[in-house]
Amino acid sequence: MSLSMYQASIPAFVQTLTGLSKVLDKAEAFCAAKKVDPTVLINSRLAPDMFPLVRQVQIACDFAKGSTSRLAGMEVPSWEDKEATLSDLKARITRTLDYIQGFKAAQIDGTEERDITLKIAGNPVTFKGQFYLVNFAMPNFYFHLTSAYAILRHNGVDLGKGDFLGLSLGR
Repeated sequence: MSLSMYQASIPAFVQTLTGLSKVLDKAEAFCAAKKVDPTVLINSRLAPDMFPLVRQVQIACDFAKGSTSRLAGMEVPSWEDKEATLSDLKARITRTLDYIQGFKAAQIDGTEERDITLKIAGNPVTFKGQFYLVNFAMPNFYFHLTSAYAILRHNGVDLGKGDFLGLSLGR
């Protein structure tokens, strides 16, 4: 049995974004317990030249909605990047989940050979759908998701692999 484009994307986005929202719940609890101003976490980054937590979450959400839209042949909705709190970030995740869960498998499946064109560093780049999903969209999505998780973990939020995966692994 082969894996469809829908199966390779939407369930992974849903599982891990749902997990990210729960990770942000843990970050809120950490801030309350340790008397840490949540803006410290929102603005934290792993390295001076990396984006802070707020931007990592925004970009992860953007990759989920953008790749889903592009594969379905639809215009990518533009959302203002105005999140300033952990609750704002959770709301963006919820908005993203609501959006991508509105797509049906028939809109995504069969798009392996669809041309996907986007601008990278101001230049148009065209990918075939499967290459775009497997070699560009998903790795970028996971990079920003991992960076968000790592920022919180680095700052002391008690997280484990199950939190990252969006699974209950007894932690």
